[in-house]
Amino acid sequence: MSNAHGATSLRGLDTSTYHEEGRFGRLFKTARPYSPPDEYLIELGLSMEKEDAANGSGDSDSMPSGFTFLGQFVAHDITLDTTSALDRKNDPAAIKDFRTPGLDLDCVYGLGPEANPHLFDQDDHAKLLIGTEKNPNDLQRNRQHVALIGDPRNDVTLITSQLHLLFLKFHNRIVDHLRNEGILPEAVIFEEAERLTRWHYQWILIWEYIPMLTGPDIIADIRANGRRVYKFKHHPFIPVEFTVAAYRFGHSQLRSTYSLNDATLDARVFADLGAFKEVPPEHVIDWRYFFDLDPNMPPQTGRKIDTNMAMEMHDLPFVKAPKPELRSLPVRNLLRGKALGLPSGQTVAERLGVEPLSQADLGLDGEAPLWYYILKEAEVLHNGERLGEVGGRLVAEVFAGLLQSDDESYVVAAPMWKPTLPSATPGHFTMADMVRFVES
Repeated sequence: MSNAHGATSLRGLDTSTYHEEGRFGRLFKTARPYSPPDEYLIELGLSMEKEDAANGSGDSDSMPSGFTFLGQFVAHDITLDTTSALDRKNDPAAIKDFRTPGLDLDCVYGLGPEANPHLFDQDDHAKLLIGTEKNPNDLQRNRQHVALIGDPRNDVTLITSQLHLLFLKFHNRIVDHLRNEGILPEAVIFEEAERLTRWHYQWILIWEYIPMLTGPDIIADIRANGRRVYKFKHHPFIPVEFTVAAYRFGHSQLRSTYSLNDATLDARVFADLGAFKEVPPEHVIDWRYFFDLDPNMPPQTGRKIDTNMAMEMHDLPFVKAPKPELRSLPVRNLLRGKALGLPSGQTVAERLGVEPLSQADLGLDGEAPLWYYILKEAEVLHNGERLGEVGGRLVAEVFAGLLQSDDESYVVAAPMWKPTLPSATPGHFTMADMVRFVES
């Protein structure tokens, strides 16, 4: 529901049941957890560093690198777990999700102008606040350079920070667009801009991002036949099979370096684009390098979805760990899956009615951790260009379920709606269209 200023708080959920039913949960409650020794998982994770993970070798042929960071932005929109740890087993039902389980941009709008006034422009109450007049191409920050945004994790790398800023500018540009049309009274401009921002975002996810990840068949099957495994009685939950395994495919898409603009062509993902600092002018993103904006300039692509990780993923500079191997992102992902009692990839495949990969395809003897299996499935079946049946099904069903359970999503509130903002193809809308609209 919206408050007096149109800001979304709990998105229509009954607060008496939200915290009970809005937690993490399991899709396969009766599946046996796969629990190999930690030493095996550490060895497996460290083996996922390959020399051919260098830029140029192992890059995707088709997916622009901006979608790697859009995927991270979406993850921050639907989940925030501040209570779990690698070194203890966790009950998913007891882990609190500090995000509403919905594709509603609460990472951008927070709890609205009353609860989070620092997110809004006090000189123009219909707009979100961005950087200063001196630096309009950065997020607003306090005097210690900490970004003042709805989710601080969106400042973890410069590219994610710039993507968050793009969404702030998108809302503000819609405000200008509505005012220029001169149809709506000023009192409802914020609420309408928020709705259009969310609905165009949701359209991008379900009509551009998910088909790119899964191919068209899975989402078409969900539309025709419904969801097979992601079901809930009243309110959605975030499955651990999704958040700890299937939706972590993006870690394999990260490059070691990125071109940001015409002047900065080789910035290292952590060393140069690290977290929580002001964006210097030479690092302001030219989105032509990340999305398909210019037919004469193909964007850089992300890496393939596979089990070969860029070397930087094995030495995360922002992680404090007692042992060097625990700074490895693959190792941490595998140990996290064990701590949360995930089933093996073969078990999930069988539950979905999918023929499991062979041991020869997996390169393992016996069962495979679910996250590893999903990466290997993409690698074996689609040359790393998109997810396979297990990973694609889990991701697509969760996205579809979150939209179908939200009374304020366009899927429920206006199922025949099509994008109304200017775009290259009327009635459709892409990330490239968003950038063009913001910069117009």
